[in-house]
Amino acid sequence: MILSRKGENISASITLAITAKAKEMKMNGIDVIGFGAGEPDFNTPENIQKAAMDAMVKGFTKYTPASGMDELKEAIIEKFSRDNNLIYTKSQIIVSTGAKQSLANLFLAILNPGDEVLVPTPYWVSYPELIKLSDGIPVMVDGSKDNSYKYTLENLNKAVSTKTKAIIINSPNNPTGSVYTRDELMELAEFSKKHDLIIISDEIYEKLIYGGEEHISIASLNEDAFDRTVVINGMSKSYAMTGWRIGYAAGSEKIVKLMSNIQSHMTSNPNSIAQYASLEALRGDQSTLYNMIEEFKKRRNYMVERINQIETLSMIMPKGAFYVFIDISILLGKKIDGHEIEGSLDFCDKLLNIGKVAAIPGIAFGLDNYIRLSYATSMDNIKNGLDRIEDFINKLQV
Repeated sequence: MILSRKGENISASITLAITAKAKEMKMNGIDVIGFGAGEPDFNTPENIQKAAMDAMVKGFTKYTPASGMDELKEAIIEKFSRDNNLIYTKSQIIVSTGAKQSLANLFLAILNPGDEVLVPTPYWVSYPELIKLSDGIPVMVDGSKDNSYKYTLENLNKAVSTKTKAIIINSPNNPTGSVYTRDELMELAEFSKKHDLIIISDEIYEKLIYGGEEHISIASLNEDAFDRTVVINGMSKSYAMTGWRIGYAAGSEKIVKLMSNIQSHMTSNPNSIAQYASLEALRGDQSTLYNMIEEFKKRRNYMVERINQIETLSMIMPKGAFYVFIDISILLGKKIDGHEIEGSLDFCDKLLNIGKVAAIPGIAFGLDNYIRLSYATSMDNIKNGLDRIEDFINKLQV
């Protein structure tokens, strides 16, 4: 039987696969420390939980409009105005089942077979696959460690073509934690204008910024950037609501209408109870969010200091999100238990089975000489996990 060639061309998420294996080992009684999670380890704030329970008691458990409740859209509009200096109308907003669905809707709405999308390397694992599912072609744009793997005009000019339809900007970035400055974003806006590109601005980590950095939405720079940008965001990272599955997008009315049409047939509305919870998250007490950011900052600072003490490791200084992207180039080719480590996937496999630490291989993000560690875990786990990683590295032989 011949199945979907498109489906067979899509890779499974390495991130989810390693996280699942680590959880299975824990269930079997093995003491594993996980650095793989792309989600806060904090529980959803109590005021948000209460809003969900109240919604259920009041019977707000029915269908909502397919593109999301009007009241939630109004709260999102308020958020954009307050936080990003962006003014949208309800017809420019769509609420989806997670930011990932917002991205999937967008690619389906804008891409035709053969259209190209510029993707920064390293990239979030789902960007290329979502583009391919929409009959587009992901074009990887190589960066450099010296520039924290952010776009440069030189590299973009090498990658752009007459088939290029869109460019993805992810700031703060997963997996590097890099953050674009205003000047860098202005360059990207001018580049996009010159080549008439749709800008896809993934801002899911916007609240998680440290060390005096500032999040700037490229859509806020000028009228042209606003008109050609679709902003992607959601509740998962900032409000510890990963399982609630609420994301949203804002952009031109024409594009959002197509996204809404697509969603109406794919899933219909996002979960009604989660929408009411998100309403409270955006309009309610923000103190839990700020406390979470402060805790992430402490963990980041400790992890950075500790990793810098391990001679064989180097890293990109994370300025946002909750990841550290670590260069393991020096360790590749070394041996453990007689086995030569051939790449990041092999390194992470041995680290999990021998060192009892779960990390995400850089090949998942397009760079095979890196691993990603998440500091969305307790300080005790971070300390013990880094001890285990150092012990594992010390066992490697030439």
